[in-house]
Amino acid sequence: MIHNLGLNNSIINQFMAEVRDVELQKDSMRFRNNMIRLGEIFAYEISKMLDYTEENVITSLGVAKVSTMLQQPVLATILRAGLPLHEGLLNFFDHADNAFISAYRRHYNDGTFEIKIDYLSSPSLENRVLVLADPMLATGQSMVLTYKEIVAAHGKPKHTHIVSAIASAEGVEYLKRLMPPGEFTFWTAAIDEELTAQSYIVPGLGDAGDLAFGAKSSD
Repeated sequence: MIHNLGLNNSIINQFMAEVRDVELQKDSMRFRNNMIRLGEIFAYEISKMLDYTEENVITSLGVAKVSTMLQQPVLATILRAGLPLHEGLLNFFDHADNAFISAYRRHYNDGTFEIKIDYLSSPSLENRVLVLADPMLATGQSMVLTYKEIVAAHGKPKHTHIVSAIASAEGVEYLKRLMPPGEFTFWTAAIDEELTAQSYIVPGLGDAGDLAFGAKSSD
């Protein structure tokens, strides 16, 4: 199932306008804060799909019946670009377990690239809800590879929520083809139609990691 929250008028579109704006992007703190806000909105929407139980909560004047989550999800992010989005998710799922993945593109002289994973740290995912976040879904290859690697190493989740601020239409179709049908939900705030030959989303927003934390050395 695909949820594009940007299709409806809400505050999420204001935050998206700011993370895309080339002038506002010069303020890395503002960029990070907006990514955190996006993560919080996604967390709220995902929370509606989790399992709940009714509890009696003692107040100063009596007893209130309140629905609370049976279990918080495991939050996983692809380093480093995903950290602000992850922080927003964690602000709401504040008792969640966490997983971290280091993935990168290895480029070759002919212009092609492959996705490599250097590091993966995760609790058991067996029968847990997994939320896997990366701010940009370009080709979708990194996301699918990360999902396969983390499941192979740490068990199969009962459902996976994939979160990206911006996705390419091609990347969304790749998820539909390669992810297990019925076992994942994709959340985004925008789906852009163009993907360049170098696999950059257009209009996109640029390199989310560089915008949040500073440009990488090319050496």
